[in-house]
Amino acid sequence: MSDQIDEKIKNYRTAPFDARFPNTNQTRNCFQNYLDFHRCNKALSAKDQDTAPCDWYQRVYKSLCPMSWVQKWDEQLEAGTFPGKI
Repeated sequence: MSDQIDEKIKNYRTAPFDARFPNTNQTRNCFQNYLDFHRCNKALSAKDQDTAPCDWYQRVYKSLCPMSWVQKWDEQLEAGTFPGKI
């Protein structure tokens, strides 16, 4: 299973189609993948498991989100004022 994930991540080019977000505006898709990345890291770290599968979400949100948003969200996470549930 891990080999399949590693292969997908290695061949990654851009965010694939996500049926949950069929519209042109990908703002929600960006935010959801940012949340999923941090939730995945939190869940797998708590179980002392490898967090490599979470890299997929990070690559997707980095390709969809403006870096200014990501920087702002990262600062909010550090300050404890992030609006999302992680």
